[in-house]
Order: sequence, then structure tokens, then C-alpha cells
Amino acid sequence: MVFVFYLFAQPPMLFEKTAMKAIQSQAGYSESQARFDAAWRKRGEGGGESECRAQAGRHREPERFDGGFTGAAQREIDSARKSGITLYEKSQAKAGFGRTGFNDTNYIFLTFVTRYFPAGVIGLVIAVIMNAAMSSSSGELNSLAAVSVMDLYRRLWRPDENDRHYLVVSRIFTAIWGTWAVIFAQYAKNLGSLVEAVNQVGSYFYPVLLGVFVLAFFFKSVRGSAAFWAMLTGEAAIVACSIFTHIAFLWFNVIGTVVVVIAGLVFSLGAGGRAPKVHHPDHQAA
Repeated sequence: MVFVFYLFAQPPMLFEKTAMKAIQSQAGYSESQARFDAAWRKRGEGGGESECRAQAGRHREPERFDGGFTGAAQREIDSARKSGITLYEKSQAKAGFGRTGFNDTNYIFLTFVTRYFPAGVIGLVIAVIMNAAMSSSSGELNSLAAVSVMDLYRRLWRPDENDRHYLVVSRIFTAIWGTWAVIFAQYAKNLGSLVEAVNQVGSYFYPVLLGVFVLAFFFKSVRGSAAFWAMLTGEAAIVACSIFTHIAFLWFNVIGTVVVVIAGLVFSLGAGGRAPKVHHPDHQAA
């Protein structure tokens, strides 16, 4: 819907406000902005329709977007926008930041909200975003710290400490994982759309987890060791698809899940497919 909206309402040349401020003092900004405005007016005033008629007179099928906009008109807008991006990258290089690969996809929705929503609704949207971010971050950091302490630190290194010791260690692990999250976020912000970036990274891990849940719910004979090796097999299959094929990352979820389930069944058959016998203390005493 926001995409459709910006087909009829002129967007800024760059959606990131700091980038726009950075290029406004650069030589060539006025020319780039004038090109962008002129290209937008041409498209909005029916310049695309005139071009369509001209192409039809030459017996050529016009390249069109919905709404009567031609591909040539859109390319002219994109070219003007690209000149603005080039100005920004040059300004960053002069300042010593060396930022390249500019992408302001994540600023499109926020620009729409701040420009066109009433003040109260803007505050509500920002509050919702902050609330979602805080709840997700707290849950993830808590889970990572819990796994680090209970499954690694306590099991492998310090199994006999008191609860206060594990509480202090869990806080240390929370700080470590939080620092790593901040560092990774600095890299991830340059990956373009965060929704796509999250799913790209997650596609390496989601299918393995889904495969284990499928095994747990529908294949009761598969034991823990078989599921563990199935997870490693599924992860190896995903990495291999990423390196040696051009399959879209969303297919990793399907491929990884199927590989985990099949591998779990195969490993379970290899181990006999039976649950280990549990020896009750009363039986041993008898």
C-alpha cells in the first residue's frame, strides 16, 4: 500500500533524512533535485502517455507500469535518484566514513508515518515499534543467556556452584550476547530491507528447528541422538545449497526441514529405532 501511495505522492529523493541533509550542501545537489522533480512532474502530467502514443506510432509495444506510467519515465526518476545517492557516497568518502552500497529501504515506511500521520498516531506507531523491539530483544537475550549457562557453562565447566554464582554468570552472558547483537546490527543495517535480511539469516536456522519439532510431534520413535545428527545433516544441506546453488533463500526452509526429517528417520533406523530401557531403582533392588 505504501508503494502504491508513492506512485501518486512525490517521495523525497532520498528517504534517509541524514543523507538528504548531507547532500544538500554538495555541489550538484540542485541539479540532481531538479532532475528528480522534473522527472516526477513528467510522469505525473502524462508524459508517459505521450511516450506510449509515440511508441505505438512506431508499431512498438510500450513498456508500462500500472497507472499509465512507462518504464522509461520510471527509469528517468531512478537515474535522478541514483545521482543523489552518488553525491551522498562521495560526501561520506570525503568525511572519512567510506560508506558505499547506500540503501534507504528501511526508511520508507518511517518517512510515510512521520510525514502523513497525525501527531498522536505517530507516537502510537513509534511506541508499538519500540515495544515490539524491546520484547523481542529481551526474550532473545534471556534465551541465549539461559542456554549458555545451563547447557554449556554449568554442564561442562562448573556443575556444582550455587544459584547466586549462576545468576551472576547469566548476567555476564546477557551482556556478552547484547554486545554481539549490537555489533551484528551495525552490519545488518547495510543489508537492505530488514525483513528480508532477518529471513535470509533465519533461513539457515529455522528449518533445522522446524524439522526437530516435526520429528518430536509425528515420529515418536526418533530419539535424541538421531535428532541431533539429523540437525547437523540439515544444516550441512542448507549451507551446501547456499554455496553451490542459486536457490532462493526461502527454499532453504523447505529443503532443511525435509532433510532433517528424513535424516532423523534414517539415523533412528540405524540405531534400531527403539527407546532405551529405563531401569527403575526398585527393579534393581529386587
